[in-house]
Amino acid sequence: MRNYDLEFLKRFSMVIGFLAAITIGLIVIAFFLHRSLPGEVSPTAAKRTQSRIAPTGAVYAGATGAAAQAAAQAAAAAAAAANVAYGGTLDGKTIYDQLCTACHTTGVGMAPTLTASGFGARAAKGKDTLYKHAIEGFTGPDGGIMPPKGGNPGLSEEQIHATVDWMLEQSK
Repeated sequence: MRNYDLEFLKRFSMVIGFLAAITIGLIVIAFFLHRSLPGEVSPTAAKRTQSRIAPTGAVYAGATGAAAQAAAQAAAAAAAAANVAYGGTLDGKTIYDQLCTACHTTGVGMAPTLTASGFGARAAKGKDTLYKHAIEGFTGPDGGIMPPKGGNPGLSEEQIHATVDWMLEQSK
């Protein structure tokens, strides 16, 4: 090898070594910077936190406040109407199959089954009592439990009436 070739290799090796040292230094700096940044918060966790710390009410004052209060009530009513269970169907069988069948076919929680003996004593109390117990919930003297609206707060009273009527027809 010639002298100038050795000189070139020596300088080239020094440049490559210098660049490798800079690269390793940048990697170490990036690692420490990355560890010092706070972790990202998932959108669902942020949404849960916002709902937890959101105010529970509002103060409305004067004419402007009355209009804002009326708008808030209208928005709440529209949101409640949009959350109607099972597409708002009034088919008692559909609601029974999707919600009530878990307890009323096996007798879980002392629930009456769809037989004349199961619903006999309860049917004797009258439809209004059954509607009331289905809507508000009921704990019987025998320890039987009926959750309010069958455990689905999205059910409307009309849907509950239709389901109770269907169940009474099936238990005859």
